[in-house]
Amino acid sequence: MVLLRLLLWSARWAILGSADSALWGLKSIKGSCQNFCTAVSKDVTYKELKNLLNSKSIMLIDVREAWEILEYGKIPGSVNIPLDEVGEALQMNPKAFKEKYNEVKPSRCDSLVFSCLAGVRSKKALDTAISLGFNSAQHYAGGWKEWAAYEFSEKKQGN
Repeated sequence: MVLLRLLLWSARWAILGSADSALWGLKSIKGSCQNFCTAVSKDVTYKELKNLLNSKSIMLIDVREAWEILEYGKIPGSVNIPLDEVGEALQMNPKAFKEKYNEVKPSRCDSLVFSCLAGVRSKKALDTAISLGFNSAQHYAGGWKEWAAYEFSEKKQGN
């Protein structure tokens, strides 16, 4: 209720032309949300992601379109949920989620990592997940491009 009043107050002042007052209201909202949002959102590095995948302690969700995965490949162990389906998928009942994605639906306590091609869509998916209460969600900003570059480099060095 307080946030709604701040939003309405900020909008009213913005319409009346008082940008400074509107910005103050938005900064107040940001400050009250900061403890909830910034404490959990974190970028995962390539090495961290490899370790998390090896420990099987996360669900890696690739938010690229299915055709991208078919054409370019995917990070082993990832589940494909295109970005435009993420919000709905995270709110599905467990049975429907299992039927559609062939995986157990994550709970709000589970550790999720989102990935895409280069970090833009995965950041949007992260924001969606956090807004839905998935407080252990993170994202792999390097995405498929970085993953493929590291994997190719490691295999080349191994030969």
